Amino acid sequence: MPLRDHFRPPVDTVVSWEGLHGQWPATIVQHLRRALPPGYTAAPRVHSGSQIEIDVAAYEKEDVPRNAEPSNGNGGATTATWTATAPTLTVETTLPDYDEYEVRVYDATRRNYLVAAIEIVSPANKDRLEKRNAFIGKCAALLQKGVAVSLVDLVTTRHFNLYTELLNFIGHSDPTMTAEPPHLYAASCRWVKKEKRTLLETWSHTLTIGQTLPTLPLWLTEEKVVPLDLEQSYEQACRDLWIA
Repeated sequence: MPLRDHFRPPVDTVVSWEGLHGQWPATIVQHLRRALPPGYTAAPRVHSGSQIEIDVAAYEKEDVPRNAEPSNGNGGATTATWTATAPTLTVETTLPDYDEYEVRVYDATRRNYLVAAIEIVSPANKDRLEKRNAFIGKCAALLQKGVAVSLVDLVTTRHFNLYTELLNFIGHSDPTMTAEPPHLYAASCRWVKKEKRTLLETWSHTLTIGQTLPTLPLWLTEEKVVPLDLEQSYEQACRDLWIA
């Protein structure tokens, strides 16, 4: 079955993209149960980023006046508290809170050691520069720890390629990508040690509306790999959401 555009009519009038992004990780987990060998588990992880205002209340001891100076024990006040100079920069901003639509795969025999992560890109991940940098930094940190990372991007409304930006971040490029990298793509990445060398290996695919999704390698160890059949799990998620 073909890939749909979940960000434009007629599909987005049936179910919003959040519906698919929320459903698909759970469906991937169901399909991985048939593919993962004994000793491995998978779990969905979904977090829709939002800016939450936190109300921090001031705590004061009842027996100490708010403006009282602490005593040095001899009846006198202690040395005045050090005061910082004026900041060199003051701007109104918020801390970036990025979306997470992912599946994490664990080795249960090593106390649920994280071995792989499947990241489904959201519009917010491709939004402002700081959001893209946060997402790329997260993926790079996972790779550095030896976690295999798969990226799946179905977002048609923002034309960035986070896979190529990730490679640029770690100092490499994919020769199969054109000068204008596609904004719909799927890729698997891993850093692996072979003999005395450390290699970055990637498997990338361009996605096209109306075409089927590929099968990516999901690496569990340096030698152990299972298929990540995106087409089957995607179609199952669409059926479950009544997307024709």
